Amino acid sequence: MAAVMVGQFHARDAEGRIYPVHEFQESQPEVAGNPPVTTYKLAIGDRVNHLGDDRFMLVGSGVEIVRIP
Repeated sequence: MAAVMVGQFHARDAEGRIYPVHEFQESQPEVAGNPPVTTYKLAIGDRVNHLGDDRFMLVGSGVEIVRIP
């Protein structure tokens, strides 16, 4: 199953560093009414978990980042 980039944004950590984040969705059509799976990665490929609202966490380091409006 392939993923397609559907968006990108910047997020900031508590120390002020800015991270470019890419948003991907699975390219397969929805099955049985389930919405497509959305994943997030930094531009350099590190995985990012969505914590809710505008909060995210870098999987490798555990650093929490917040989406910049």
